[in-house]
Amino acid sequence: MKTYSDRLSKFLSGVLLLLLFPLFSPPVVSADNPYRLGVALGLSGTGAPYCQEAVKGLEIAVNEINSRGGFLGRHRIQLYIRDTQTRPETATTVVTHLIEKEKIHALIGTYSSACALAIKPILKNARVLHIAPISNSEDITKIDPSPYTHSVVPNTYMMSKAVVMGITTLAQEKGWSKYVTIASDYAWGRSSQQIQIDLFRETSPRIALLAAYWPRLGQTRFNSFIVDILAKKPDFVLSSIAGSDNAFWLRDARDYRLFKKVENPGGLVSVTELITQASSIRRGLYGRCRAPFFAHMDNPVMVEFVKNYRAKFGRYPSDWAVLLYDAVHILRQGVEKAASIETENVNAAMKGMTVETTRGRLAFRRIDNQLSCSAYFGRVADDPKYPFPIYHDLQVFKGEDIWRSEEEIKAARRQ
Repeated sequence: MKTYSDRLSKFLSGVLLLLLFPLFSPPVVSADNPYRLGVALGLSGTGAPYCQEAVKGLEIAVNEINSRGGFLGRHRIQLYIRDTQTRPETATTVVTHLIEKEKIHALIGTYSSACALAIKPILKNARVLHIAPISNSEDITKIDPSPYTHSVVPNTYMMSKAVVMGITTLAQEKGWSKYVTIASDYAWGRSSQQIQIDLFRETSPRIALLAAYWPRLGQTRFNSFIVDILAKKPDFVLSSIAGSDNAFWLRDARDYRLFKKVENPGGLVSVTELITQASSIRRGLYGRCRAPFFAHMDNPVMVEFVKNYRAKFGRYPSDWAVLLYDAVHILRQGVEKAASIETENVNAAMKGMTVETTRGRLAFRRIDNQLSCSAYFGRVADDPKYPFPIYHDLQVFKGEDIWRSEEEIKAARRQ
């Protein structure tokens, strides 16, 4: 069996991309067949920094399972990794190819919420299991739901509610009364920004929104935005920017000394940023993240994963590596519960399933197939245990406390 790197290299050197087909047939399964697992990630474009790390977590999980003979001890996982280029049109093409030509049983992907929303109906129509490990717009599971799509990452509502709760406490302590937002102009940024301002209106109506900024996805210079933010003189700026765009945003903010004058609580500061910007990231900055390993070092599953990851790659795992590792092992648990690799059986087994993950024991909610995973908010600070800063004063918001109510989901689906 070729390794994922062999397949990735082959694809990146020139894979044949086919046109979208309206209807597919699920793969025929027989005993001891390999399990054909598709993976669609933004390995180039804005999502590249996160997705390249995610593949490493995927590799650890697949190697663990295949070393035991594969799913159910006899169905070895064959990986088919494709680059969406963080573009919805590319994502639809490569996923169509994976379904029609590679006959995948399941797909893990992708990075961009716009990509995830684009491929969801294709996977639903093909009756292919879909696990969303990074893309997290709540619309992936809230609106036009697919029974085949399962989210294993805190969605935008969950993350935004955690951010608003964390910032509300800070605002009361510091007397903040006005803010601006800056969010990447695509599904994730739009969803995050709208939810955050709605929640602020509900919980802290005295905090006024002065302006909203919408840099394009792939923005490399934020100078003009920063100049205008400084002119508005807000107490804080709430940012929803990710991937390579986030690195450029933080770079320009440092160059303009923005955060010396304006606070920036609740921006996305994942383990990737903590490691890659260890020497420059501002201590005392409050950030959010989706799956920090250091929050769960009391969990034997996480301890074992971190040990194996460091042994192989010589570094600590990012949020994205954690999420992909969990996604594969959640799929394994679904297969084991179903005692089958038949997609319909596995999908039925995963409905409402409780799973063991690096982040603890979690469960899928039946109404939307959203995993009850936590969101994280904390203060960046040095720690003697690690060669990079982590979060201190870490607040872990449990999924059940921050996800949207079932009544709200039902109402949204009736609109």
